[in-house]
Amino acid sequence: MNRRTTRTIAAALSLTAALAISGCSSDSDSSSGSGAKSGAAKPEMTVSGGYMPEPVNDKMAGAFMVIKNGSKTADKLVGVTSPLSDDLQIHETKDQKMQQVQAMDVPANGELNLERGGSHVMFMGLKNTPKVGEKVTVELRFEKADPVKVELDVKERTYNAKNSTAH
Repeated sequence: MNRRTTRTIAAALSLTAALAISGCSSDSDSSSGSGAKSGAAKPEMTVSGGYMPEPVNDKMAGAFMVIKNGSKTADKLVGVTSPLSDDLQIHETKDQKMQQVQAMDVPANGELNLERGGSHVMFMGLKNTPKVGEKVTVELRFEKADPVKVELDVKERTYNAKNSTAH
């Protein structure tokens, strides 16, 4: 190899390395931007105040919680699973009527409140009937964020988080 060939190969390798490095940094930079790029960071979800009122029977039960999105990227709650039931549904309440929806928005740097009288998770056909003091595990699935496992406290049937000081 002559000196010119060696310099050309070295320059090509340097250029390739520079492009690889700049590609990596642009992906990480997009996490602080609008999130529109495919390399954007995933939304970060946290859940608080999760509970299930003690079910009356094994036909159905509701679950309530606050899902907080601590990122600049909006997301959607698209599914819920649990060992307690094979049929979990996301419900919203409009005009005092419950209806199943395929997804619910979790705004960027915002919250999705699942509460009595409003949006909630519905368990249909329970495999058993949990009692007050027990815990029910659910996994929340999102369009973009990683799944989040949550333990719901089983509370008295009349429990309402709005009236509780134990938030």
